Amino acid sequence: MRRRIIAANWKMNMNIANGSIYLNNLNKLTSIHRNLEVIIAPAFTLLHPLSLEIDHRKFSLAAQNGYFKDQGAYTGEVSFAMLKDLVKYAIIGHSERRIYFNEDHQMIRDKVAAATRNGIIPILCIGENKSERVANETKKVLSDQLTSALYNLTSDEVAKIVIAYEPIWAISTFGGEIPKPTDIQKAIDYIRYQISELYGLKIANQVRVLYGGSVNSNSVSAYLALDGCDGALVGGASLNYLEFSKIIEKGYLIDKLG
Repeated sequence: MRRRIIAANWKMNMNIANGSIYLNNLNKLTSIHRNLEVIIAPAFTLLHPLSLEIDHRKFSLAAQNGYFKDQGAYTGEVSFAMLKDLVKYAIIGHSERRIYFNEDHQMIRDKVAAATRNGIIPILCIGENKSERVANETKKVLSDQLTSALYNLTSDEVAKIVIAYEPIWAISTFGGEIPKPTDIQKAIDYIRYQISELYGLKIANQVRVLYGGSVNSNSVSAYLALDGCDGALVGGASLNYLEFSKIIEKGYLIDKLG
């Protein structure tokens, strides 16, 4: 059975004091759930202090990014080799990285490989924009992003990866259209089909596939109820600990009922 994930991407928000207060409050509202993993992805500056106070029975830490070289003269960069003692996961290929920082297939492929060789599990974000959706290119986009990102991994490494389907047109920053559950279901099914074609059905059934796209406590249950959806990558709604605690609880209830 794949362990469900509820992940919080704080993006470029909070300082050390804010993050500590948030974590303390969330800790009070969150129980230990054996079949549910809660992941917090704060900014780089918060990773070390939060790693010292986090309850690792309840939460795991993730980096929001990382550089694909392990060390060297790369001023301002933070490598996965430097992060491996702090985090279990790393978000790679997020739409904002692709759009604002021009991260292409090759860079994302190199980052996925770098995270993996340093023992960090990638949360690989893939998804189409509105024009690609309108042009019926969703499957092509997902195939290209997935195939290129996993290119340097073995089957065993792919089995451990987390895929987040993140339709750009559904993100509040880029329009925030409310997707139909059938659209999400088709994408999740296609992602698993592609992995099966590349690495076999056994591997495809081990990979966890999340949904990310303006998820909140009102919408999350519908997404988690979809066949093959193993959790949610939460953006803006995760910045409020009360709202995020509700999302966690709904994730637990769906898992318990399932």
